[in-house]
Amino acid sequence: MSSVMRIHSGLGIAAFLSCSVVLFSFNYNTEDILNGRLKKIGDALISSSFQEGLHMVDRAIAYTMKRNRVMDTLSSPIQMLSFLKRAEPESQEISRAAEIWETTLQLVKERIHQKHKRSINATDLLSTDELKMIADMSGCLSHLQPPICPKHCLASKYRTITGACNNRNNRRWGASNSALARWLPAQYEDGYSQPKSWNPGHLYNGFELPPVREISNKIFRASDNTTSDDNAYTRTIVEWGQYIDHDISFTPQSTSKATFKGGLDCRHTCENLNPCFPIKIPPNDTFSTKKDCLPFYRSSPACGTGEQVVLFETLTVSNQRQQINALTSFIDGSTVYGSTPALENELRNLTSEEGLLNVNTRFSDNGREFLPFVAQVPSPCAQDLGDPDGVRIECFLAGDSRSNEVISLSALHTLWVREHNRIARTLKKLNTHWSAETAYQEARKIVGALHQIITMRDYVPKIIGISAFHHYIGPYGGYDPSINPTVSNVFSTAAFRFGHATIPPVLQRLHHKFQEHKNLSSLSLHEAFFSPWRLIKEGGLDPVIRGLLSKPATLLTPDHIMSKELTEKLFVLSNPGALDLASLNLQRGRDHGLPGYNDWREFCGLHRLETQASLSTVITDLNLVQKIIDAYSHPNNIDVWLGGLVEDTVPGARTGPLFACLIGKQMKNLRDGDRFWWESDNIFTESQRNELAKHSLSHVICDNSGVTEVQTDVFKLGQYPQDFVSCNHIQGLNLEAWQENPNRVGTCNSPPRIKNGNFVLCTMSAQIVVVYSCYFGYKLKGSEEMTCTDSGWSSDPPICKDINECEDLLKPVCHRSAKCKNTNGSYRCLCSDPYVLAEDGRTCIDSGKLPKGSVASVVLAFVALGCFAALFLFAVRQW
Repeated sequence: MSSVMRIHSGLGIAAFLSCSVVLFSFNYNTEDILNGRLKKIGDALISSSFQEGLHMVDRAIAYTMKRNRVMDTLSSPIQMLSFLKRAEPESQEISRAAEIWETTLQLVKERIHQKHKRSINATDLLSTDELKMIADMSGCLSHLQPPICPKHCLASKYRTITGACNNRNNRRWGASNSALARWLPAQYEDGYSQPKSWNPGHLYNGFELPPVREISNKIFRASDNTTSDDNAYTRTIVEWGQYIDHDISFTPQSTSKATFKGGLDCRHTCENLNPCFPIKIPPNDTFSTKKDCLPFYRSSPACGTGEQVVLFETLTVSNQRQQINALTSFIDGSTVYGSTPALENELRNLTSEEGLLNVNTRFSDNGREFLPFVAQVPSPCAQDLGDPDGVRIECFLAGDSRSNEVISLSALHTLWVREHNRIARTLKKLNTHWSAETAYQEARKIVGALHQIITMRDYVPKIIGISAFHHYIGPYGGYDPSINPTVSNVFSTAAFRFGHATIPPVLQRLHHKFQEHKNLSSLSLHEAFFSPWRLIKEGGLDPVIRGLLSKPATLLTPDHIMSKELTEKLFVLSNPGALDLASLNLQRGRDHGLPGYNDWREFCGLHRLETQASLSTVITDLNLVQKIIDAYSHPNNIDVWLGGLVEDTVPGARTGPLFACLIGKQMKNLRDGDRFWWESDNIFTESQRNELAKHSLSHVICDNSGVTEVQTDVFKLGQYPQDFVSCNHIQGLNLEAWQENPNRVGTCNSPPRIKNGNFVLCTMSAQIVVVYSCYFGYKLKGSEEMTCTDSGWSSDPPICKDINECEDLLKPVCHRSAKCKNTNGSYRCLCSDPYVLAEDGRTCIDSGKLPKGSVASVVLAFVALGCFAALFLFAVRQW
């Protein structure tokens, strides 16, 4: 063999070995896992199915991460939707585990069918131990375990950031990263996980379900962009609905944007292949696309769902696919503070003695704070293309990832961060003996209560009407531990999306006299998507807030159900293409297997409407009724979101009877099933409750913006100036109701401080107790509590010790493709050249570049070949 051939062969072998190492590294060293666990089962079918399922899911996720890495701007509507639906890392881990669980069981089912020529549910043949083992290896089992709840006195004083342990008997009720509640069983085409309209030719009441884009074109399409104004309510009520929805529910979509089988990019296929569920585009559609479909990604499944019911000791796994709510269900201000410890830690200013939240350090709004920017840059938000200096404005960081969706929503998020910091500073001045942790937790508790008050007192009665409010919600009777507060699938996916029909197509920005701003023109809605630069460079919050206060919401009418900005231009920036919000909502409902419109009417005790004549009793526009019948062929086939949306509104409300019922039931559950509801016993003192009841969104705006005149109720439409009052006349809470004795703590001196942690005081059995906690990334060593006795504190304070996350082999923080390096309070996942860290911060993916070592090797090889050739020629000449 020649030297050149040897070199080539050597390089080829080295490349092969390198690729093999990387490949097997990325696939979690599955052989090691299988040798350690699956061989105990002794079942080759399960072994091969798990190994293949793991490979399929991880390959698709790796492809998605690599694709996302090259996306530094949101250049298409589908990218914007994907960015909007991207979950926090903890939710992504749960999603991955659930996809592996479901894919493995599906493979087992298919192989049994191939072998025995009959369809058998995988879980009918697998033992509980075998199912538990698959759940353990997939990562699902750890997420299904009930959380460990604190037993100290703070457990009754402050809610956990995840919402867990609110109900002491059902610890996961309302917690983040739990399955949405089902009030009626899902209707999947295979009974377990396949969406409605997944299988061509599948009939419902003798008819196929119409494609969702066809429904949008026939029923939702408006002839122009004109809308009817609401003569009672402002655009603020629309924005609050969106904001509070983002406080209680977020269903992330699949972490993969490629099919698990075959690895096809969902953008390039019109087949229904999990997780791709494309929206079919009818012929001669107005969308300018060369394809027959729009990409659509299924929602992430919750762990342990999608097959038959399984009991893991105390763990119950649903027999149908369920979807995750990544947020706490409670109205608790998670839009401000997040729903996971990691995000909360990122949002907090831990160096502040006042318990503040982080704010923007580069820009301010006339001396007031902006939200901080995300850490990962460049972020994909739109940029000011007209800026001659090219100054980048990154996406904002907030408690909910959708805060950048539209600048009016970003403005509300900003107001509440300012409100928290305002309250925390004042509380610290009133209570100089308080720790930063106490100031933070008390401010957070107040902000959460204000969210509850504004929503239940000022917002919900206007939406469902006073009569429905009394019927479905009624007066507060105290906390009821038998009520499950978990947000329901039908509420999140259908009923509370009624607000999409009330969004105006234009966002106005007004000057201090509430007139059109000469320097800031009104924006079409699509011009305000993902554009935080407009707040920072174009006048700040005040012009946007004035537009929300004085401009009307949109009123749904039969010929203008939804604005063309939402059905034809959703998430349009500078590039061609768009999405259709009506189609997305309908497809999402089918993805989740929501029962139809009439099933939900029956659930609410309303009459089923199974004829065209009976439909016309709740939808008085006969032309609209005819359109619905023409589209669906049978009333029982009507999608619940559409049916509930087009019902005639209840008197004094903005929803029809079905959505009034579903929203009312959900709001009652959120109130009565919340142990920390602001009116509940022992949450606030009577004087504190009296002060909280005085506050309003009007006062929040006055305290945290440059707006000086508002309506007393900012949801009610009024004329300027006669219906506006000075902020000086708006009543608000007096924080002196939270003032405590600053001198001593019982008979003890102020508790000692600890490094990388903090403390909060509380009372238990008439004794003063101090409870210590560590910052995220640290753990307590020593006693968590100290009690004040006659001789002083009962023990020495604990210390906060760094957690070495890299030592956790059961739940590794870094992917096997990365090397974990521990740091104080955190860790880093490191990649070897030419691999780089993906967006999840834990996985290494190919950078697409040659490794530096490989480049050097190639150069040295050519140098060596050159030297060898020169020596060979020299020897020949000498010969």
